[in-house]
Amino acid sequence: MSSGSRSGAFCPRCGDEIERPPEVDLPGGPRDPDAVLCDGCYFDSFDLVDAPERIEIRVCSQCGALHRGNRWIDVGARDYTDVAVEETAERLAVHVDARDVEWSVDPEQVDENTIRMHCLFGGRVRDTGLSEAVTVPVYIARETCDRCGRIAGDYYASIVQVRGTDRTPTPAENDRAVEIAESYIADREATGDRNAFITETTRTDDGVDMKISTNQMGQGIAKRIVAELGGAVSEAPTLVTEDSDGNEVYRVTFTVRLPPYTPGDVIDLDDGDGPVVVTSAHGNLKGLRLASGKRYEADFEEGIAPDARKLGERSDAEATTLVAVEDAHAVQVLDPDTFESKTVPRPNYLDPDAESVPVLKHREGLHVLPEEGSDDDGPPR
Repeated sequence: MSSGSRSGAFCPRCGDEIERPPEVDLPGGPRDPDAVLCDGCYFDSFDLVDAPERIEIRVCSQCGALHRGNRWIDVGARDYTDVAVEETAERLAVHVDARDVEWSVDPEQVDENTIRMHCLFGGRVRDTGLSEAVTVPVYIARETCDRCGRIAGDYYASIVQVRGTDRTPTPAENDRAVEIAESYIADREATGDRNAFITETTRTDDGVDMKISTNQMGQGIAKRIVAELGGAVSEAPTLVTEDSDGNEVYRVTFTVRLPPYTPGDVIDLDDGDGPVVVTSAHGNLKGLRLASGKRYEADFEEGIAPDARKLGERSDAEATTLVAVEDAHAVQVLDPDTFESKTVPRPNYLDPDAESVPVLKHREGLHVLPEEGSDDDGPPR
């Protein structure tokens, strides 16, 4: 037998003379026993792709989360075809000797919970082009994730209550408080925090109650509501259990107490300077004097709840005719009920060229209100 260009080595399996790869004889060279096989024997037992018989994907039937490793991950999917492709790509192994590998996949939706992944691989091994097709069934196992299980079990660690001070919160305030809470939770969910959820929202005759997943998030929601709607927060912890280490576990109720007056309320402070239309309930109560138009701000000690009587609301105002400007301090307007000409104080926000002005008739008389959105936010004067 002539060796020609061959090295004189023989295939240990079939006995054919082969060209022995030179790297086999180098110090530190490969010790793969298949490296000394001829191409025929090598490819007889060669698998380009190692594929599992089946792949199971665990998903939450409630929120669509995917279970990977030892935790649930939000993927926001209802169609799991893309997820099946990713999982298949991760679990298929291509032979280490293959080069220039390319692959494609054709998903076949068999039923709601089964997808057949028809995969075609191509590559080069020992300068020989190879291709292999494999079909892997992917099964969607629908479960309930830890988060959805806790929600279904009515789990919560804190309560956020929205209440008014000497009044009931308006429907708009309750709606906004809920929107603030949902926005806060959505922001936390966007960071991947799966402990963020609202278990239940209940509207009561006194306001709104929200069961929140953690005390920290309950506190965060309460602070956001106060930052926008004003008021103050009080905390009331209740011991509910002990953890496995013997540490006491508390459930905290955060009560948001909204201010007694809201922007647009007209109040009488009984201080001789006339009624005030409230413009802000953040920090100290702020407003405009209806008699002069000057800014009002409650003292620090009074905060958001100075001693006052509510006379009405901006929404109670009616448009009436501006009859005449008497001087720098008085104008004449038509009484919206009797249509008589009445002399009333002239605030500095009144436009003397206006044909009509909004007025509020109340137990203290008749006053011109500022136009909507024209409240002065400057310093008190």
